[in-house]
Amino acid sequence: MSYRGAMRTLATLSLMLIVVNYVETMVIPALPKIEDQFSVSATTVAWITSAYLIVGAVASPIFGKLGDRYGKKRIYLLAIGFYSLAVLLAGFSTNIYMLIFARAIQGLGFAVFPIAIAIITDLFPKERVAWAQGILSATLALGPALGLLIGSYIVEDLGWPYAFHSAFVLSLILLFLSMKFVEDIPSKTKERIDYLGATFLMISVVSFLVYLTDGPNSGWLSFSQIVLLIISIISLGAFIGVERKAIEPLMKLDLFRIRNIMVANVAGLISGIAMFLMFIGLTYYAQLPTPYGLGLSIIGAGLLMAPVALTMMVVGPIVGRLINNVGPKPLLILGSLIGVIGFILLNTFNSTDDQVLMDTVVASVGVISIVIPLVNMVAVSLPEEQRGVGIGMNTLIRTIGSSIGPVIATVFMDTYTAWIVDIVNNQFIPIASVPSFTAFHWIYITGMVLMILNLIVSLATRNYVIKTSVRTAGH
Repeated sequence: MSYRGAMRTLATLSLMLIVVNYVETMVIPALPKIEDQFSVSATTVAWITSAYLIVGAVASPIFGKLGDRYGKKRIYLLAIGFYSLAVLLAGFSTNIYMLIFARAIQGLGFAVFPIAIAIITDLFPKERVAWAQGILSATLALGPALGLLIGSYIVEDLGWPYAFHSAFVLSLILLFLSMKFVEDIPSKTKERIDYLGATFLMISVVSFLVYLTDGPNSGWLSFSQIVLLIISIISLGAFIGVERKAIEPLMKLDLFRIRNIMVANVAGLISGIAMFLMFIGLTYYAQLPTPYGLGLSIIGAGLLMAPVALTMMVVGPIVGRLINNVGPKPLLILGSLIGVIGFILLNTFNSTDDQVLMDTVVASVGVISIVIPLVNMVAVSLPEEQRGVGIGMNTLIRTIGSSIGPVIATVFMDTYTAWIVDIVNNQFIPIASVPSFTAFHWIYITGMVLMILNLIVSLATRNYVIKTSVRTAGH
């Protein structure tokens, strides 16, 4: 494989991931507007994000294994095809349920990230893998930056459907570019697909998230809620049972015996929850009227959060390079500590745009410093024939965390509310119920606790330095 071909593949994959993450984030500033348009609650609207992430979580290891079996490029193009059609459907949604359904189908395209990571890991020499992964991981920031910035203008001026219309055109262009420039990786295994395990996992995750969503309204211990919780627990138990007996399971539980795989997956779950907890909470806080929020427009909210994503884009490749020099453990520890500080700042200094911007920059630097080492740890710790399914499994667990984050944030916002009132004839007239300061206080406290837990988990990492081993091998 020529270096030119590898770089061309990296550039094409990076552009595709930018589009995918652009689409994922462009809808976030529009969530309050969609909530008003369809007259639904914040927790219902949160499913626009969660449905995409849940399906993406389950699809990632399945598509990863399909890539190992049938060829990574072929499955990558299949995922992009599903993704493009779903984006087209989302733009023509006439109600909230059609939009959520379209977003769920769109989740199949989320599998492009672990497949892209696996392709790059196969193409590049070991000492360059971390750098290439850092480039791909930086798209997790550049895409959201464009989504929050460009998407907010499109949503404000044209309406949220046009955000999907523009994304459909971009995804088609990148599909054709991928067909031409992405290098094909031969299949390495003939393993079968564990669809039964995937079904039980999806039932368990969806039941648990519906339990969280309906808790504030139905009562946490009501009969319907208890039934949902029981279904989730039984399905999770069935999933574990299937995985232990399956010859070729969806999630190879034995891989958790590898210390760094265990750390990468547990830390991935925690950091996924924290990242989207922060994004969704800040989106609502930025647009709430003063004194309950910053009182910004959709464009203002996008402009506020875009520098945060751009910071992550700059930090991502730097972290990727540092992995070769210092190893993942110091970065995970440092990222967790920075994340703790960021959430403390968000909980303490949040009365002005500048304060919230600086707080979020700090928190996001911590999160991106965690995410990139996790991907590298999985790729380095697994043999070549298991990279696709291993990275897919890590993406599954991390994405389950990402799907839980928005639901937790909106549960707090629906539980702790305050009334906006107007004075008419010396009487206070309630106008609308909005999330209170207490809701955001608990969102930030939860984020801080998650970062502390991530710090504890990171201490178990077995460190390695790739450059050192390469130099030693050369002597």
